[in-house]
Parts: sequence; C-alpha cells; structure tokens
Amino acid sequence: MLLELEDVHVHYGKVEALKGISLTVDEGEIVTLIGGNGAGKSTTLKTISGLRPLTSGTIRFNDDDIVGVPAHQLVERGISQAPEGRGIFPGMSVTENLEMGAYARGGRRAALGEDFDRVFQLFPRLEERAKQLGGTLSGGEQQMLAIGRALMARPTLLLLDEPSMGLSPILVETIFRIVQDINRQGTTILLVEQNARMALRVAHRGYVIQTGRIVLQDAAAELLRSDVVRRSYLGEK
Repeated sequence: MLLELEDVHVHYGKVEALKGISLTVDEGEIVTLIGGNGAGKSTTLKTISGLRPLTSGTIRFNDDDIVGVPAHQLVERGISQAPEGRGIFPGMSVTENLEMGAYARGGRRAALGEDFDRVFQLFPRLEERAKQLGGTLSGGEQQMLAIGRALMARPTLLLLDEPSMGLSPILVETIFRIVQDINRQGTTILLVEQNARMALRVAHRGYVIQTGRIVLQDAAAELLRSDVVRRSYLGEK
C-alpha cells in the first residue's frame, strides 16, 4: 500500500472539515475522490501534502508516518500536487515554472533534460510556449503547466485537485487522457474532481465524500452504476 489515511480529522478553527476519513491508494492506481463543493476534497489533498495540519489520525506513505512532515520534505519523498486553481507563477516563463517544480531536487535546466522531455511529450503545447509567461497562457495551457510542474519533482504519488475546472469539454477530454498516460508511465494518482463521470471513467477505484465523511467506496465502474452516485453526482434521475 502506497498511501493510507486512517481516521483523519481536520479543523478550520472550530469547524471540523474532515470527520474521521480513511482511504487507501495502492501503487499504480488512479483513485478518485468525488463530492460536492465544501465536502472536504481539497482539504484531504492539502492534509496529505502537508499544507494543512490534521487534528488527529494517521497518514502513512510508503509505510512511513508522515504526519507533521513539512510539505517540501514530502515533495522530496515523492508526493507532488497540482493544486486547485493551478497556482502557476504568472510572471515566470513556462520553462521557469517547470524548473520551480524540480526545485526540491536541485539542479537547473541542463540537469533536467529528461524531465523536460517527458513533460513536453505529454504537453507539446508547453514546448511551443516555453518562453511565454505563465500568466499569458490560456486556462487549459495553465492547467497543463500546473500538472507538468508537479511532474518535474518526479513524484511517486501525484495529487491532482480539480484538473478539469473551468475547461472546455474538449480540453477536459484531453486532460483526462493525459492523466491516464501519466499513470501508465508509472505514477500513482489521487484525483479530486467535481466532474464525477470523467473521474470515474479513468479511475480504478473511487471514494465519495460528503460533509467531511467518506460515505461510499468501490471500484470506479461500480460507482458509475450506483444509483446514489448517478442521482447525486451524474445528474441522472
């Protein structure tokens, strides 16, 4: 087992955002966490990546307890995140943004050739825009850059937070196809996504979170057939 959360509680002041969630991610999987706005999806990823302290519970990565480990050290250990809203550096070029993704590893452009090649193979548009400032890219290009930057850290586990947000249907299809390509290349993925249908189509397993609690878990194909998921998250009656 690559990642395990057990009975994790997280508070924002007096508000309990995560109410004892438990989930696992095995090496080589795409696991998705779906749910409505405010359900606790992004908080879960921030807690895993060390950006949000937990109140209680355990998180293990590669059999090591990582509770309290600083975020930058978690990147060094193999956990990298493409955050909600992309979070690129608008005043830096595409190349400079990607270099920042490899910051924890040290080294500059000349030492990162294989990493750039991988990102540019996945996202040819980024190579075309290599010298362009991040802030001038389209929304889809910025999402590609956010994922590419996360990959520059050579993660074992990639955390993706709402990669389809604000994108056209064609770009959504493209992004999810690339997510599958990344997984086939050997990177394990934990995917948070409001587009439940697309997420469950590419994932191996899924969890449904409501108001900070996991209420359903199963193989992704089974969740797609679930009446609860179809009514609540797929817009079906």
